[in-house]
Amino acid sequence: MPVAPTRRRRALAGLAVAAVCLLPGCAGRAPVPTSESSGSSSAAPPTDAASRTAQGQRIEVQVAGDQVTGDTGRVTVAAGTQVTLVITSDVADEAHLHGYDIEKELTPGEPAEMTFDATIPGVFEVELHEAGTVLLTLQVS
Repeated sequence: MPVAPTRRRRALAGLAVAAVCLLPGCAGRAPVPTSESSGSSSAAPPTDAASRTAQGQRIEVQVAGDQVTGDTGRVTVAAGTQVTLVITSDVADEAHLHGYDIEKELTPGEPAEMTFDATIPGVFEVELHEAGTVLLTLQVS
């Protein structure tokens, strides 16, 4: 008996989601440690440094001279929260939020904003594509 078109589409969608989950993130190097770093090789603990507002959560990161500052490390976000990610860089690049597949061109010295609803639970890197620098890890739970 043939599979109904709706059932087939659901099966294909499920396979596509599984394939995306299994794909590795973009390769790159971790941010250069700053004087605020502990120097430890363990992962950074979750932080609530990002500001929470009535409209959602604002996360700000600055990149200057290969140094990443601001809301770095692992930033926790409650599922369902509207997130505004603001990235200011001293060089042109493209920021990419993995898992949500949101990309934003960066112009030197101009803040770039990515606004989205954190509806996909998990841990996702925010990376500069050209530099291969991981800016932060977003934990949605």
